[in-house]
Amino acid sequence: MSSPRHLGWLGIVRLGLVQSALGAIVVLVTSSLNRVMVVEYQLPAMLPGALVALHYAVQMARPRFGFGSDRGGRRTRWILGGIALLGLGGVLCAMATVSIAAHVFWGFLFAILAYTLVGLGVGAAGTSLLTLLASQVDERRRAAAATIMWVLMIAGFAVTSTLAGHFLDPYSPQRLILVMSTAALAAFAVSVVAVWGVEQQRQAGSHRAESRSERQTSPADLDFRAALRRVWAEPEARSFTVFVFVSMLAYSAQELLMEPFAGLVFGYSLGASAALSGQQHAGVFLGMIVVGLACSGGRRFGSLRAWTIGGCLASAIALLSLAGANLVGPAWPLQASVFALGLSNGVFAVSAIGSMMALAHKGEAAGAGVRMGLWGAAQAVAFAVGGLFSTTLVDSARHFLGSPAAAFGIVFCAEAALFIIAARFAVRMASTDGESMADARAGALGV
Repeated sequence: MSSPRHLGWLGIVRLGLVQSALGAIVVLVTSSLNRVMVVEYQLPAMLPGALVALHYAVQMARPRFGFGSDRGGRRTRWILGGIALLGLGGVLCAMATVSIAAHVFWGFLFAILAYTLVGLGVGAAGTSLLTLLASQVDERRRAAAATIMWVLMIAGFAVTSTLAGHFLDPYSPQRLILVMSTAALAAFAVSVVAVWGVEQQRQAGSHRAESRSERQTSPADLDFRAALRRVWAEPEARSFTVFVFVSMLAYSAQELLMEPFAGLVFGYSLGASAALSGQQHAGVFLGMIVVGLACSGGRRFGSLRAWTIGGCLASAIALLSLAGANLVGPAWPLQASVFALGLSNGVFAVSAIGSMMALAHKGEAAGAGVRMGLWGAAQAVAFAVGGLFSTTLVDSARHFLGSPAAAFGIVFCAEAALFIIAARFAVRMASTDGESMADARAGALGV
């Protein structure tokens, strides 16, 4: 029997470029089109907000996409098909944005279709991409692979936003559609080049033996509902699904609050609050890199589960420090607290994704795509709910208490509680790299 061939660093970077291409289209849909609707066309902010929430809600279909790629045995076609659908949806979103300006009702119906296609494309491509990466990355490189994927995705955000901002100025409907179409074609071309031949590298060495074992454990004629029930019946998969939802709910809930908090409570200007947000993102990058280096290679410092637990607890402490900043006032080192929150978030995010990649292939081998899809769906729902949850809670608390500082403090405490709950679920996670449960708990206390 041939031993499996794992991806080298070049292969990991190639798959990371697919994530960059995916992020490039998504950032235009969720950010640039959002601005055009609100600023250029003077539409209510809740309209693009509802459409973005829709694209997250549609991603509840991720388990179905994962099942399809499991059953077909090939992830590449699902990745490229998803990117193509995402690109088409992005172009239609741009066209729908222009249509809304002429006729709100029919344009909005058009936008619903377009954003639905975006969500389906993200679900199909993203689920299969992570499943392919998880199946081909050696256990020692999972943390570094997760770091590379996140960094390249954010790089895709940054590069696309910068280029789009240059070519969209001065704005015109024709420019908007042309820029989105160009981005979609470029993303698809990059994805084809990046993913071409990667899957065959592994299949050449190990596919024959692995496919036989997968067919024995999970017959190909299982329908989707039966496959989903099998995965949900696994205690590890079920517990990790709850962990992903709770932790990502806490993670996403803070994104819309940081700059308003700095402005309303600490009197930061628009430029100063934007710089503060930049410091938070710098902390996230550093946290990702720390975990990627600590958990890769032969000599490792702590397990992925320990870093996940530590990142959740550190995020909770950082959020509590922001809540305490209200009591101290301007003398509080706000920038240090925000940087610490970003650092903790980066540690948590990369280690959690590394654990996800490991756990995807625990249990029945042929259910990896369904597991990854289930966790992706939990993350998508958490992101859809997170922003609405945090902003609604702030508005309600401000209304009843009459104090922005108290309102933000309450929300930060609620988010800290969610991270603590997530840490408890992480403690119960099965080992992802061979350590015992007692060792993982001891390691978490030392992080």
